[in-house]
Amino acid sequence: MSESVLVCGGAGYIGSHMTRLLAEEGFDVTVFDNLSSGHREAVRGARLVVGDVNDRAALDDLFRSKRFTAVFHFAALISVSDSVSDPASYYRNNVVGTLNLLDAMRAAGVERFVFSSTAATYGNPEYTPIDEDHPHRPLNSYGRTKKMVEEVLADYAVAYGLKSVCFRYFNAAGAHPDGTMGEAHDPETHLVPNVLRAIAGEIPALQIFGRDYPTPDGTCVRDYIHILDLCSAHLAALGWMGREGGASIFNLGNGAGFSILEVMAAAEKVTGRPVPHSFAPRRAGDAAVLVADSSKARQALGWTPRFADLSTIVETAWRWQTNRAY
Repeated sequence: MSESVLVCGGAGYIGSHMTRLLAEEGFDVTVFDNLSSGHREAVRGARLVVGDVNDRAALDDLFRSKRFTAVFHFAALISVSDSVSDPASYYRNNVVGTLNLLDAMRAAGVERFVFSSTAATYGNPEYTPIDEDHPHRPLNSYGRTKKMVEEVLADYAVAYGLKSVCFRYFNAAGAHPDGTMGEAHDPETHLVPNVLRAIAGEIPALQIFGRDYPTPDGTCVRDYIHILDLCSAHLAALGWMGREGGASIFNLGNGAGFSILEVMAAAEKVTGRPVPHSFAPRRAGDAAVLVADSSKARQALGWTPRFADLSTIVETAWRWQTNRAY
């Protein structure tokens, strides 16, 4: 009998790719998603239950309906700017909603939890590459809510024996190589899809914020990790929790940084088309360089990124962009 797992937020960008990977690996997968930003069409190989983590009764019903052995949690609000203008919704969904989920898990006796955290917990870097011991000074409510959940999980490990793995993502990017699944946010705020949308004429031009950073070409440098590499680390986390207790935290990134202009150049090479763009002043809070030290995940989980080349990441995203199904 296959192992049953729950994926909260499994209709979103990362959650849907995780759902598909789990199904392909033989897991019996249930997705719980309110479809506020996810897509029903993105759920592949899984049962979809429409519901919200802020609805404790719905969570209790869900855990009564099936015996789960692990929970993956991707159901979060993720817009930095929105978290600044409307922090209440972020604390309610990202913190209170996660507490609801954890307490429903406890009531049902589910002891393994994989959490989608973020490099935004670090704030402006004091050094790069950034390791897990870097100081935490999140610049916005989004980063603070994720850090709060990390602290909750540490306390739940001590008090209740909950096993958890938190992954601090850097920049998830790319799409499934077969072109049937990809990034579909509304509004879209991430660089790679917006570069490709500019090429495709879906937006007038890519707006680049700042060209005077202390980087080789003056634009921000970021660490881009392919979506399937991200998901493979989450799969490895199940094995880790089978061997280790407590609350563990890992960075997830390629360990290589690419500037905005380098991403544009890769997109132009992949598509054979120019990227319409314009420059604007810097945005407050944007760091010059954010690059991950993911050596802890590589060593502990036996994880290695397979799609580390920037051109490969962009190529998969372009394949999705030209064949979008949702």
